[in-house]
Amino acid sequence: MKTKNDIRSLSQDELTAVFKNLNEPAFRAKQVYNWLWQKCVADFGEMSNLSKELRAKLEDEFFIAPVCISEMQVSSDRTIKCAMKLHDDKIVESVLIPTDTRMTVCISSQVGCSLTCKFCATGKLKRLRNLTAGEIFDQVALVKKLSEEKYGQPLTNIVYMGMGEPLLNYREVIESVNHITSQQGLGWSAKRITVSTAGVAKMIRQLGDDEVKFNLALSLHAANDEKRNYIMPINENNSLTNLADAMNYYYSKTGNKITFEYIAFKDFNDGIEDAKELAKFCARVPSKVNIIEYNPIDEGEFQQTTPERLNTFYKYLADKGIIVNVRRSRGKDIDAACGQLANKNKSADRVFKS
Repeated sequence: MKTKNDIRSLSQDELTAVFKNLNEPAFRAKQVYNWLWQKCVADFGEMSNLSKELRAKLEDEFFIAPVCISEMQVSSDRTIKCAMKLHDDKIVESVLIPTDTRMTVCISSQVGCSLTCKFCATGKLKRLRNLTAGEIFDQVALVKKLSEEKYGQPLTNIVYMGMGEPLLNYREVIESVNHITSQQGLGWSAKRITVSTAGVAKMIRQLGDDEVKFNLALSLHAANDEKRNYIMPINENNSLTNLADAMNYYYSKTGNKITFEYIAFKDFNDGIEDAKELAKFCARVPSKVNIIEYNPIDEGEFQQTTPERLNTFYKYLADKGIIVNVRRSRGKDIDAACGQLANKNKSADRVFKS
């Protein structure tokens, strides 16, 4: 049986070479590229400005790996969690997060995750494989359409904060951003995109070398190595000192401040001493802080901090002149909040199958 190639793995130059080999004019490559990345078609038959003969040739040589929304869950706060079915029947999750001022999509970069962070449901899953740039891109395209159809509002922001560690799928993540921001793609501003990492120092430096334009967030959650080693094993090979050096290098290359994401766990990292350590770490790297409510997971050992302890922690940082915000979790009732993505359905009465 003939082996077909994923046409979305080809650059526009590579597509041009394909059409040259087919004795077709070079402008056909631009047409096909437009169908794939701007019009987001998943079927060669829809490429109406190509001849039937050419479409048949493409069908014979290539495939478009489809992604579809197989299930949706709608939260009481209007958050929508989507189960995205991949061409090999594997599932990842994407979340549409509506607020008064934004429509944000949270997308995944891997099937599962290899990092085993203690507070994260995804970390309890095995990493099965990386997503392709096309599969990452499709999550945005599908949720963009969903946002417009369901709420009559366009997407405003994209966050790579779903399943997986984006910087361990570096090439495909960067390629997906390129397609999302390209004028031959969705034409987004990179400033509306945030990539979040658990902290891979080497790849943070690579982001600096590549002079990326999107925003970078670090899932910090503790500002001393002992505590961070305990909750995030990745820290054992990416210490806070190494991360600070890498982030300063990234800042020197891009001029973009880093956002520290900090989940407040009751009686673990939410005390004044913890706030002092975080303030000291912020002084080492141009940054701001998002304090995040903890969302309990099955068999988890942590609890959400109290409003009083959270307020004291917040006030200490703010009084030190640190830009700090408290981010309230959304979609908790359908396991769509930060750290809860694990391919399970919680509220069957709000599950819609496609």
